[in-house]
Amino acid sequence: MGETELETTRTNIDIIHEEKNDNLLIEVKVLFFARARDLTGTSEMSLGITCGSTARDCLNKVIAKFPGLEEIRGCMVLALNEEYTPLSAIVKHGDELAIIPPISGG
Repeated sequence: MGETELETTRTNIDIIHEEKNDNLLIEVKVLFFARARDLTGTSEMSLGITCGSTARDCLNKVIAKFPGLEEIRGCMVLALNEEYTPLSAIVKHGDELAIIPPISGG
């Protein structure tokens, strides 16, 4: 096989691999703090979600599992790998997504 044929074959394999990744499931670790922990009854969970999903997609799936979180949905913030993140952020396999409700102290 010549060098050009080999490059073409690699390109075709890469395209097939990319197409298959659309259905690939990744795992994200979700952490719950304060009221979110109270509402879910747990401090963390593993979440399987499709490759290319956003923090919003993760949150929607978590709220589907724990509907009580809807109570704080409008006032919580999310952190992805220990940094505050927008809902539009793409999550990757092994990421850590924290759900942080408002916290008051005194």
